[in-house]
Amino acid sequence: MDADEFETFVRESAPALRRYARAVTADPGQAEELLQQTYVRMATAWHGPLAGGGPLASAKVTMVRLHVGRLRTIARWVRSVAAARTPVGADQVDQVADGQLRRLLAGLAPLQRVVLVMTYLDDLDDESIAAAIGRRPGTVRSLRHRALGIVRAGLPTARVRPEMEAAG
Repeated sequence: MDADEFETFVRESAPALRRYARAVTADPGQAEELLQQTYVRMATAWHGPLAGGGPLASAKVTMVRLHVGRLRTIARWVRSVAAARTPVGADQVDQVADGQLRRLLAGLAPLQRVVLVMTYLDDLDDESIAAAIGRRPGTVRSLRHRALGIVRAGLPTARVRPEMEAAG
């Protein structure tokens, strides 16, 4: 593949990958940075073989790996300085004002959010997600289960109308 093909790929994939990055990071600024890092990484490997599923699938996996690597670096730094830190996502929840579900997703731990994005936006199986984030499939299932529990607990419960209660 040549440079023109890469430029075409960037132009055509930018909207989809930007949405994907925002879903993964829950922060528009971090999403833009992640998108640029992904394109840089893709450009360096553009002439080599791409992962199954084509360049868009390869870009998504690259994006998730970059994000997880960044999270690991931050976690190591936090442990090394032993600094007190607010819960992950607490300041992000305040910034997001366009829906209760978006706020709940932003409040999840980053790996939980990544697992939900890869499960429900990419329709990937546990093994594929585990390979992308460097965890075991059992850990992926656990992260998904806990994330869904948090989201469900934060959503309002459906109320049954009195006439439906009497019929049931």
